[in-house]
Amino acid sequence: MILLSLTALEESFRRFAIHGDTRATGKDMHGKNWSKLCKDCGVIDGKTVTLTDVDIVFSKVKKKSCRTITYDEFKIALGELARKKYKEKTGEEAEAEVYKLIEGKTPVIAGVTRAVASPTVNRLTDTTKFTGSHKERFDNTGRGKGKAGRVDLVDTSGYVSGYKHQGSYEKKVTKPPMAKPM
Repeated sequence: MILLSLTALEESFRRFAIHGDTRATGKDMHGKNWSKLCKDCGVIDGKTVTLTDVDIVFSKVKKKSCRTITYDEFKIALGELARKKYKEKTGEEAEAEVYKLIEGKTPVIAGVTRAVASPTVNRLTDTTKFTGSHKERFDNTGRGKGKAGRVDLVDTSGYVSGYKHQGSYEKKVTKPPMAKPM
């Protein structure tokens, strides 16, 4: 059973270690992600364990020249926080309680800005109601044309604008040769 709980704990460690960092491998964790793990999993309660305590434990556990902690250092740090959070329990029982808080958890993504869907915003962003030069910036589906919608592009085809049979001259000139009857 201990092996199963360690793998669940290690999986949570890896998920928090790579959170918000595209270059992270999941083998070591930054202080920012350590603080996030402690907040999201409920290790920080504001009374016995505070954000300051979490930062102090991180600084104590990490190597002097490093800015990250490994999984082994992570377990040592959890042990220190567990003894502080659960003073009435023995060291091993306290660690088991903290492990239970963290196992299987993933980073919480809170406070992400959502688009407002009010009638006013919908009316202002409806491209079918645009007039004048603004109308030229969008195609029939409402997608922006990019630079083509902002800049007057010069037509270098050789035809006058609005000519109905554009491209027909090349077809007349390059007719395939007719086979001659013998």
